[in-house]
Amino acid sequence: MKFIFIIISLLIFYSSTLKSQGLDVFGLGFYDVLNESSSGDETIDIRYERRFSNSILEIGPEDDNFFFLKPFAGFEFTGESASYFLAGIYLEDNLGQLFQGEENKLIFTPSLGAGYYNDGSGKKLGHEIEFRTSLEISYSLKNNNRIGISLSHISNANIGDKNPGVEILSISYQIPY
Repeated sequence: MKFIFIIISLLIFYSSTLKSQGLDVFGLGFYDVLNESSSGDETIDIRYERRFSNSILEIGPEDDNFFFLKPFAGFEFTGESASYFLAGIYLEDNLGQLFQGEENKLIFTPSLGAGYYNDGSGKKLGHEIEFRTSLEISYSLKNNNRIGISLSHISNANIGDKNPGVEILSISYQIPY
């Protein structure tokens, strides 16, 4: 199963790079940031994503790019040797355009992905297949790079015997390619 997922992710990654422009996202975060117990599962999270700009599905009005679903692929590693390889969809919208009708430098990016999770010596999430939802706000710099902050939740959607979930608070640096 792990091998099949990695092959599919690589195919998406390499086939999309030939046709699109997008963002390389490098993130550093706090893994299990909302942990209410003193279990010691808190650690760092290192993340890389490749976000492709080509839409795979347009579900809204043509003049509103908020409804253009785009693919991404990536991986995360924690300080406790956990690893997560995932692929999914995201959309983005300029917050100024969304709320005031004029573009500004703030970009809102929600995403949803699924992938293979290996807990290493870290928190046991209950299954090898895990889902991640993220909400991100980023600021576009003069050189079109971005600095962002995001909150993500990883869980198995109750397909495992247990589903403790984990939240990750991250900062990111995003570089267009």
